[in-house]
Order: sequence, then C-alpha cells, then structure tokens
Amino acid sequence: MTEFEDINFEEMMGDSFSIVAEEINLNDFVETPENKDQKVFPILPVRNMVMFPKVVIPITAGREMSIKLLEEAQRKNEFIGILSQNNSQVDNPTFSDMYQVGTLAKIVKIIKLPDGNTTAITKGFQRFKVKGFTASTPFFKAEITKLKDVAPKQPEEYDALLENIKDLALKIIQLDPNIPNAANFAINNMSDNEDLLNFICTNANFPTADKQKLLEEKSLTLRAEKLYQLMHDDFRKLELRNQIHLKTNKELDKSQREYFLNQQMRTIQEELGGGPESDVNELLEKAKKIKWNEEVDAHFKKEINRLQRQNPNSPDYNVQRNYLDFFTDLPWETYSKDIFDIKKAERVLDKAHFGLEDIKKRILEHMAVLKLKNNMKSPILCLVGPPGVGKTSLGKSIADSLGRKYVRVSLGGLHDESEIRGHRKTYIGAMAGRILQSIKKTGTSNPVIVLDEIDKIGQGVHGDPSSALLEVLDPEQNNSFYDNFLELGYDLSKVLFIATANSLSTIQRPLLDRMEIIEIAGYTLEEKVEIAKRHLIKKQMEENGLDPKSFKLGNPELKHIIEAHTSESGVRGLEKQIASVARWVALQTAMESQYDPKISIDKVDEILGVPRPKSISEITGTPGVVTGLAWTQVGGDILFIESILSEGKGNLTMTGNLGTVMKESATIALEYIKAKHDELGISSEEMQEKNIHIHVPEGATPKDGPSAGIAMLTSMVSSFRNKKVKPHLAMTGEITLRGKVLPVGGIKEKLLAAARAGIKEIILSDANQKDVEEIKKEYLKDLKINYVKRMREVIDLAIEE
Repeated sequence: MTEFEDINFEEMMGDSFSIVAEEINLNDFVETPENKDQKVFPILPVRNMVMFPKVVIPITAGREMSIKLLEEAQRKNEFIGILSQNNSQVDNPTFSDMYQVGTLAKIVKIIKLPDGNTTAITKGFQRFKVKGFTASTPFFKAEITKLKDVAPKQPEEYDALLENIKDLALKIIQLDPNIPNAANFAINNMSDNEDLLNFICTNANFPTADKQKLLEEKSLTLRAEKLYQLMHDDFRKLELRNQIHLKTNKELDKSQREYFLNQQMRTIQEELGGGPESDVNELLEKAKKIKWNEEVDAHFKKEINRLQRQNPNSPDYNVQRNYLDFFTDLPWETYSKDIFDIKKAERVLDKAHFGLEDIKKRILEHMAVLKLKNNMKSPILCLVGPPGVGKTSLGKSIADSLGRKYVRVSLGGLHDESEIRGHRKTYIGAMAGRILQSIKKTGTSNPVIVLDEIDKIGQGVHGDPSSALLEVLDPEQNNSFYDNFLELGYDLSKVLFIATANSLSTIQRPLLDRMEIIEIAGYTLEEKVEIAKRHLIKKQMEENGLDPKSFKLGNPELKHIIEAHTSESGVRGLEKQIASVARWVALQTAMESQYDPKISIDKVDEILGVPRPKSISEITGTPGVVTGLAWTQVGGDILFIESILSEGKGNLTMTGNLGTVMKESATIALEYIKAKHDELGISSEEMQEKNIHIHVPEGATPKDGPSAGIAMLTSMVSSFRNKKVKPHLAMTGEITLRGKVLPVGGIKEKLLAAARAGIKEIILSDANQKDVEEIKKEYLKDLKINYVKRMREVIDLAIEE
C-alpha cells in the first residue's frame, strides 16, 4: 500500500518540477527490448491521485512492500504500473480495490525522507489495462495490455480545443490563490498538445473518479472535451466564490489599483498611437512580406497571440517582443540567386588567389552539379593548412564567384555551447546563436559562412561547442537546425559552410566525418614571388600611399626576401617584410630624400637587417650533425640533430626538450649500432669506452615523435666513424630494432620545408613513395628523393666516404 496524501500543487511545482528540469534524461524513457517483451509488471496502488502519460509527479510510500517495489524497479531500470484505488479509505488494498486502467511509469529519482517514508519522482509513459493479477507478495504484479491513444481525426479542431483549455487553465490559475505562479510558467512553456492535456488532467482539482474516467478515455479528442467541461464547472465555482468575496470587500487592494492604472495607461498609449497594439500591428505588417511555410506561420500566430495577452509593463512583454523582432528579421525562405557562369567564377578565383588548384576545382565542380541539378545540398568544406596560405580569404572569393552573401564566424577560443545553439528566450539577455545571427545579418538563407579556426574551439563549463556543431555541419540533419532561442527548426542545408583549421588533431572525429577535408600545403618559392607581384606589393602601395613609380621590387629582390628574411609556409611574414620596405620608401618620399625607386638586394638587407644564411652546409659540415625534417601545426620545418663523443663507459645522454617517443628512437638507434657495429665499421672497444651525447637545438621548444629515428642513427654513426654527412641532405623516418625504416606522416609539408631551406637530397622510407606521388612534380623539381627500406641503406647514402 502506498501512503499517498492529496497532492499539493505548490509542493509539486516547487520540488518535483525543479527536479524534472535537472534530472530527467528523455533517453531513460525509451522502450528497451527487455521492456518491450515484458508482459508482467509490478503494480503500485496509489490514493487520491491518477497518473497520466508524460507527466512527472512525486509519490510518497510508507509501507515496506511499496518501498521495496520502488527500489527494485529503480535498480532494474524497469517500468512499474501505477493504479489508483477506487476507495482511498482502504489501507491494505486488494485486487478489487483498484481500477483496472492505469499508467506505466519509470522512476526518475528516489528521495529518503527523515520520517522513514520514501518519495519517488516518477514520469508516466503509456496507459495500460490489467489482464489479470499474478502475485500479491512481496508486492502486486499483474499481466497487462498496453493501450494506445487514438489521435485526433480533425487536428485543427483538436488544436483549437487545446488552446481553449490552455486559456481556461490560465484563468483558473489567476482566480485560485492556492495555485502557485509556477503553474502558469509550466503551462505557457508546453508546446506539445498531448503533454499539455495530460498535465492539466493530472493537476486539475477534480475528484479521483473523474480523473480516472479521463484516463480511461482512449480518444484524445474526447478526453479533451470531457476535461474542458469539468474545467468549466470548476471555473464557474471559482468565479462565484470570487464575486462573493469582491462584494464584501469595499476597498481596492494594491494589485487591483495597479490593474486599473495599467488599463488606463494602456488606453492612453492606444490614443497616442503607441503601446502593445501598435507593436502587434507592426509585427503583422512585417510578417506579410516574409515567405514561410504553414508550420512557421502557425508558430508566429501563436507567439503573437501570447504577446497580445501579456501586460505591456511586465518584463515578459519585452522578452516576447524581442523574440518576435528576431523571428521576423530572419530571411526564412529567402535565397540569393546563384551565378552559374562557371568560366567567370574560374576567373574570379584565379584573380583573387594564385595556386590552390584543388579547392578551386572542388568549387567549380559544386557549381557544375548545382547548375545541372538546380537542387543540391551544399558541401561542408574544411580547408586545412599552415597560417598565411589564404584559407580565410578564400571564403570571400568563393562567395563572390557564386554571387552569394558572405559572413565570417570566428570560433577561436569559443567555449560556450550557447554561442552556437543560442540561449532559451526565458533568460535575461537571451539571444540566438552565432549561426542564426549570421543568417539574419546576411538577409539570405543560402550565404557562404566561413567557420574560422574550427580547431581552436575550447570546452568550458557551459557545454562543448564542437559537439553543438555536429548538427550544424551534418547535411542530413541541418535542414532543421534547432536553435534554443528560436524554438523552431531552421533550414541550413542551402548554406555553404567552409571551415578553416591549421591542424586536424584537435578536431573531434565525428566532426571530421561530416566535413570534406581539403589540405592546402605551403607555397613554393615561385608561387610566393607571383603572389607578391600580383597582390602583396599592390596592397602595401595602397596602404602606404605609394605609386608604382616610387616603389619597385623585382623578382631577384623578392626571391632574396623570401629566402633570406622569411621562413614560413604562407605569405604573412613576406607581406610584413614588403610592408617594412614600403614604409622605408614612404619615409624617404615624405622627407624628399633622394633614393633609387628600384630597390636592390643590398638596400633590402640594409632595410630589413642581417639576412639569414642561405646554406646549411656550414652547419652540417661537422661529423655528428644531421638535418632532420619535422611537421608542426604551422607547416613543415627542418631541425638539426647533433651528437658528440666523450671519454666514459658507453653511456647515452639526451638533451633538447625531447619527448618520450623521441628518446626511445635514440635508444633504439644506439642498440642497433651496438648489435651491428662490425657491419657499420665501428669497434666494440670504442663503443664501450666512449659516452655519446645527443642534442637537438632550440631546447625551449618541445619535440616528440618517431620521425627523427634515422636522423639520430645517422648522427651517432657519423660521430663514431668521425665522418661528415653529405651537405644539403635531409631525412625523416622511423626505425625498428630489426633495422627496418618505417614511414612517417606530414611528407608534403616536410618536403616543401626542405625545398625552402635549400636541401637538395632527401632520404625517405620506401612506404612513403605514395605520399610523394600525390605532390605536384614542380614543387619537387630541385629535390632528389632516395627511398630506403633498411638502416644500412641510410648510412651508405648519408655518410661521406
């Protein structure tokens, strides 16, 4: 038996409703295969209440058998059947003391009370009917038949009836002082008609027998009609009681005075042409000019009706007005017309960006399919590459070539999920997410949106923004993107999203699966020269007030700046150096000094400072020094690995801020040398009597990874044999104890870095040959690449005889 007292609406709204907001996970109420096959359910009899589907309600149990039922059901995560007693005076009910129709429910939370009772927060799931009881100990069990509600045959009539029920419920709440204001909030925020119907059935002040009849009614329409009739009777009683109270009360209390004053203020505002009626008319006029479907139109009318019912002096009025302003400012089904002139688009892309053939080809393919099909989901492109290669500016060029509006959303450092999905409009200062704000800003529903620095998204206490992007960037889901502020699905499938990133390592794997990855490698020397001539010099002349006659940089000077004063994959550093030269020219012009407009290489060095050494042969011209290749988040780079021998007992020392994997590579290399010292021409006495120290310069920079394995091996052998490594040679590859050379990643970035550094010859694993074949041949025209399988081949190729 369940010791259940009459439900106190205040307690339920204050306690259980807050628990609902924080505790309920809707996934807990999905029917599992075990639940679906279950025929016999534990039965919990209750007094003075009737449980309805989809409603959360607290149940207090005092008897041991009831407590045991609740605890076991929670532990097994199974449904329980809740039946109301037909006689609330019976303390120990039998089968005949319970109705035959009840509700299956699940337990959300169990709370132990100080008086020994147990309160269970439960949520209804589905109606059922008892076929027969199977047990009464340790608690009731019964075989049941699940009942389904009959959907309304005339949905429009049913929706209108629910609107009337909702309005009447709000009136009852206003008339009855025993019902808390939280009930008003709960009813106003229910968008599902079935949820609203069952919520009011559960919490209305009707006798248990009447509520049981409502539960047994299988037709939702008939249930709503019966509920409406019962609510009318209740409303008449409340009105009569209030009228008697008003007749005996001769003085106006404070709330009544405010009501009449507000009514007078509202009348004055209407006479002056302002006020809520003016707001409503303005919104309706805006809505007439917007194209949207029936679902959006119905939602707008519902929200405009809510605005009309609210007091213009209440805070909720301004919240609702701001919401409707945003709602009507969205473009909805307004689309800009795409330009299908593919040749013109190709010219636009070529003019704005030199190189980047892969991304240009992909955009032209998209335009071709769009032209032929005229209805295509836009791809989600992710441009990955080092800084300064033009990823972000490429989005603007794509928008120009398609004739679409362009907007950039910076995601770097974002750590709040609501920045993507928006806040619920009930919060103070609530606003929509950045995606819908960008849509509103452009005025079309098919712009080009660049999601900049998608790999720099953080994760804070307010959720994970990258997880929120999963829906935005999924072509199968984003046709109904749900923003918390809008409270309605918005179609993003026509938006062309272009994400940019420097590295894929920090992006979630599910997010990567939703995007088409296009890798943009660094520029070659020739490409940088062309970019400087076509774009950078012109830009700096405009920014510094110069004309072509006063500022000239030829190809040799540009190549010198690139080789001697920059070391990068992109052109951002090159632009800074050209800007420095342009400012020097601007200074000479302003001071009316004599100078040669054609800037020479010597003058470049005088302006920019001491040039970087062009050759690395002097650095590697000593035994034990080897040039390695490394991959970083900003592109490829070269590094030097050096070793030296000293008197000792064969110990190995490593410095240079090396990671665990890199230290293991050095250990493996030394053990291989010890095992194969005869083949390598190294005496065992020398290995036993010499300590070897390995160092990787730039000790403040952390370094890790297996890529330097063959470089470390070569450095040690070079030191032991006291022979130099070939000049202009670099290598990368992982090693094993058995002498094999394994492949590594980042080959494209590493080879471009080698070309920039003046390397002439490369040693790679034979398994990396497929990676090299994917790189354009003109990028590698000055590089000789040697493919090896064994460490012995590395030594023979690298060390001079």
